[in-house]
Amino acid sequence: MYQKAGKIVKDVRELAVSEVHEGMKVLSLINLIESEIIKRGGLPAFPCNISINEVTAHYTSPPGDETILQDGDLVKIDLGAHVDGYIADSATTVMIGSGKGPYTSGDKSYTPEKQLELIETANQALEVAISNIRAGAELGKIGGAVEEYVKSQGFLPVSNLTGHSMDQWILHSGLSIPNVNEKNHHRIEEGDILAIEPFVTDGVGVVGDMKDTFIFRFLRDRPLRLAPAKKLLDIIKLKYANLPFAQRWLKEEPGIRQLNPAMRQLISSRAIYPYHVLREKSGARVAQAEHTVIVESDGCTVLTR
Repeated sequence: MYQKAGKIVKDVRELAVSEVHEGMKVLSLINLIESEIIKRGGLPAFPCNISINEVTAHYTSPPGDETILQDGDLVKIDLGAHVDGYIADSATTVMIGSGKGPYTSGDKSYTPEKQLELIETANQALEVAISNIRAGAELGKIGGAVEEYVKSQGFLPVSNLTGHSMDQWILHSGLSIPNVNEKNHHRIEEGDILAIEPFVTDGVGVVGDMKDTFIFRFLRDRPLRLAPAKKLLDIIKLKYANLPFAQRWLKEEPGIRQLNPAMRQLISSRAIYPYHVLREKSGARVAQAEHTVIVESDGCTVLTR
């Protein structure tokens, strides 16, 4: 099942890269990706993330999103599929448009060449990480290899974003795969399913929360005052279990009333967890690359390549 999910993600990621273009609505790109996952026999393991420039992760379109991809945007496409709960997760970064430049984010200026260097560094950092994956490898040393490579290219890894282990129906199952050198002596084991995802920037290398939240996950049953909130929580538990979901998905559910007040109550009661959109703290642009691997005794198999 992991192999099937990996093939779906690979094919849809490649399709998205071929279809994305200047003037495209972010929501149209997301709808394309999520619908193609379903057409190929999977289901989205989480809402497709399209994070632009300094926005680093956890942006998915809210209902009616009118955001348009602009010339020069550095766009991270992060998608996942599952088959019977077995998950594959992958990401890539593309530059939109003709690449004339220069482009600005915060107080920084970006030539097309610099943006392509960010993308290539993320891609190569991913390969460095993969080359260090084998049963018995220490997580801290994997992160150290990524950090050493990224710094050698004149950039920084994002220190407070990591890869993660996965299990059936669980996107983040306990292990964090660092992108920096840290004192983490945990040794990965044969059969571990890992999403490896370095993020690369020319900023300070740290992300912080934005106020927006468009992705959520069920946490626990709670006493709820509003009947629509109770019904909504039942739907979330039944349909998504422990996997993340988007509020725009809930708008497609029949019979749901008072969606926004119901969501607010679920969040305030801590029945669901909101994922804040993440932004590089200095406003610098970020590139990301990601594959899912199965750890083997002498290496790993990349499921999403």
